[in-house]
Amino acid sequence: MQRDRKTYFDAARRVIVKVGSGVLTGEDGLNIRIIRSLSRQISKLIDQGLEVILVSSGAMASGMRKIGLDRRPDEIPRRQAVAAVGQAGLIREYEKAFARYHKKVAQILLTGDGLSIRKRYLNARNTLLTLLDWQVIPIINENDTVSVEEIKFGDNDNLAAVISLLMHADILINLTNIAGLFNKDPRSHTDAELIRVVSAINRSIEKYASHIPGTLGTGGMTSKISSARKVTSAGIPMVIASGEEPNILLKLFSGKEFGTFFSPKKDRLPSRKCWIGYTAKPRGVIRIDEGAAAAVVNKGKSLLPSGVIDVEGEFDVGAPVEFKKTDDKSLGTGLVNYSSADIRKIMGLRSHQIIDRLGYKPYDEVIHRDNLVVTVDD
Repeated sequence: MQRDRKTYFDAARRVIVKVGSGVLTGEDGLNIRIIRSLSRQISKLIDQGLEVILVSSGAMASGMRKIGLDRRPDEIPRRQAVAAVGQAGLIREYEKAFARYHKKVAQILLTGDGLSIRKRYLNARNTLLTLLDWQVIPIINENDTVSVEEIKFGDNDNLAAVISLLMHADILINLTNIAGLFNKDPRSHTDAELIRVVSAINRSIEKYASHIPGTLGTGGMTSKISSARKVTSAGIPMVIASGEEPNILLKLFSGKEFGTFFSPKKDRLPSRKCWIGYTAKPRGVIRIDEGAAAAVVNKGKSLLPSGVIDVEGEFDVGAPVEFKKTDDKSLGTGLVNYSSADIRKIMGLRSHQIIDRLGYKPYDEVIHRDNLVVTVDD
């Protein structure tokens, strides 16, 4: 039986709140009123016994105001410079706002490659756990000053999902400048209808999201649906709601049904598998046939060399590698038992033939099911 949203909010103890650029940007830079409101609401939730981690955009808006720019620069070095200026202003405003409620904050700047390495992933988790234990509010943003395409999370929607998985959050609340997911863009269609509950993210949901672009920042509704897919697959519910709604966080935790609620899958994904499936950056691609795809996705089997038909990229033993069908549909990610060079030599073979081809056989499987995460819907 599907639990209702109130049950999840009542049971939640560790919460990730993500607030986007569209909410935090005012006419003259940062929207200080929103920052103060969020700080008050989060402080009240903490006083009620919750742990709250804040993933916040807004560095660009803060930096543009300080420098005197009326639009975001197009050049990457200039945008990174604006973010560098803005980060200091953003955290200062949060620090002042939370101080009113006797709360301390800590700034955490992350890059995608940092959490893609398992040791750094665990170190980040331990740091955040320590801050929560000290009752310090972590405020997280991507390190835009040094990030380039190869090491970026992509946007703060994805970063919020990664943090939710990292911290085994009980719920992710994504605050934006739209009241939730609609079947049309409500800013241009008066007949747009709010979708209150999403039980499964299918093509129709993705289609609705693709028609609602973001007005600020890098994350439109499509990136929010991608974030929802990740966390709900790991057993974490998510809400998309308006950050401009007065007392939105307090209303959600009091049982009010604002925004769009994304129901999670029944079983929670273990922490290690969360990292493999949704944080580790794949170093290559293994293409598999239909039989192997059915065995891995539907029956929970390991990936054997007999089902491999192609290998893309160069990688070593233990690397995270994406596996796909021949139609280029991504099925998931796993940690390989063999290097790319060796997989090319043994692909298509039965496991007992590996030793004849390589001269050794440490494993029967290319990817063992314990090191494999299916990310496609069943």
